[in-house]
Amino acid sequence: MTIYRKLKGAEGPGAALLNELFGPLTFEERLQELYRFFTPEEVLFTSSFGTKSAFLLHLISRIKPCQKVHFIDTGFHFQETLAYKEQLRQAFGLNIVDIRPEPAQHEVCRREKLWSSDPGLCCTVSKVLPLEPLKARHKVWISGLMAHQTAFRSGLRIFEQKGDILKFHPLIDMDEGEFLFYTSCHQLPTHPLEALGFGSIGCEHCTARGEGRNGRWQGTGKTECGLHLG
Repeated sequence: MTIYRKLKGAEGPGAALLNELFGPLTFEERLQELYRFFTPEEVLFTSSFGTKSAFLLHLISRIKPCQKVHFIDTGFHFQETLAYKEQLRQAFGLNIVDIRPEPAQHEVCRREKLWSSDPGLCCTVSKVLPLEPLKARHKVWISGLMAHQTAFRSGLRIFEQKGDILKFHPLIDMDEGEFLFYTSCHQLPTHPLEALGFGSIGCEHCTARGEGRNGRWQGTGKTECGLHLG
């Protein structure tokens, strides 16, 4: 009996039940089953086009090629990230939608260099606020977070209810070895800055060389941009 048939007729299965049922599935099976509950129009999928992005983008392109991929263009990305986005668009046939911050607020960020004086506020203006209207129009949000990346992410489950939207982390229990095996087998393109020692890549002003996420917001005590926090 498939998950869909097991829950058919249920009124809005909650995160706890979905976690129980999706837990034994593979990463690919989890994505396939998701689309038995939700249409692509109800699914919000975001990607930063960072060092770990190609894995989930490749899976989505195989399972649901019509799925829109939303990219938050903060205006502060590395040129290499923008070039990588275009490379993956062509390689996987992605339907990418660029999301940008409100122009006046973005200008304040740029003029005041908020990434230096208040990086939390900079992330809120550049990333968090532009996504809010989109979240309100979708039922479930796919994210490629993995538990081994940070202490915060280690406490996440496959499904998390975050306000009015259901967060879906199909890769949350993937370890580094599984990730490397998949990317090698499918010969997935790597971010051009990865070879230069960047383990995690965000905006140019707040990203330095470093293993894992050690190069993000160095010296600030900040580990997350705020998109995925409760």
